[in-house]
Amino acid sequence: MKSKLFDYIDRDNLIFNLSGLTKLVCFIGMTFAVMFSYDIRYILFVMVLSVIFFAMSGLQFKQIKLMAIYVVVFLAINFVLTYIFSPQYGTEIYGTTHELFRFNSRYTVTEEQLLYQVTKVAKYASVVPLGMIFLLTTNPSEFAASLNRVGCNYKAAYALSLTLRYFPDTIRNYQDIALAQQSRGLDLSRKEKLGTRVKNVMNICVPLIFSTLDRIELISNAMDLRGFGKKRKRTWYVAKPLKTVDWCAMAAALAIFLGSLAMTFFVNGGTRFYNPFI
Repeated sequence: MKSKLFDYIDRDNLIFNLSGLTKLVCFIGMTFAVMFSYDIRYILFVMVLSVIFFAMSGLQFKQIKLMAIYVVVFLAINFVLTYIFSPQYGTEIYGTTHELFRFNSRYTVTEEQLLYQVTKVAKYASVVPLGMIFLLTTNPSEFAASLNRVGCNYKAAYALSLTLRYFPDTIRNYQDIALAQQSRGLDLSRKEKLGTRVKNVMNICVPLIFSTLDRIELISNAMDLRGFGKKRKRTWYVAKPLKTVDWCAMAAALAIFLGSLAMTFFVNGGTRFYNPFI
């Protein structure tokens, strides 16, 4: 199933039937809403919505299992490093100190620091399902057509479409090369030492790079032979018109973003941080 990472598999449900442009606008709007605010209440609200949307999309966890592991590791490292380098930043933000326990004079664990770090982790975690929904439920060609419809240059739109298509192709090429190298005696298992395994992986990356360059040249030549880029406009075989549900989804994303602004300026008194300690 690793070969299905970032791969598009069509399904018939509400999320898949949305336009690629709609999903991009919703992703940007909800991401901006989360990144702008440090109100843990609103961030958890968006996180719950993102999980609900992920469930509605019909995607399976095994499709994003590898990416989820990387995200969890990143969040854990970020949590630890934040405390190591800024153990008192939470008290500086909220202006109070509620100490739980201390390791020494510098490293004390406070409620303020925990709230700040949990909020920071929640911000990242709430965006991950949204990104996975966008990547795995969007037809690259239809997404490029949608971008071109709203004024984006068709060359840039097509380049983005090729990029989205290239992720699963690169993964498949890596697996094919890895299997070929292992049949020749290259050991990538845990039986080998870490240094040897890294060296063996690098031996796979070299042919992967050359095969990538060959593929880029092949695609470029094929596009040149078909006169790509000669005209100012082009037509799209896969184009999905915006429907009522698309406009409703984009309006909902805009409302979520405006809700983040409202929480900041009207509920929290102009500050991005929710302060339960005052």
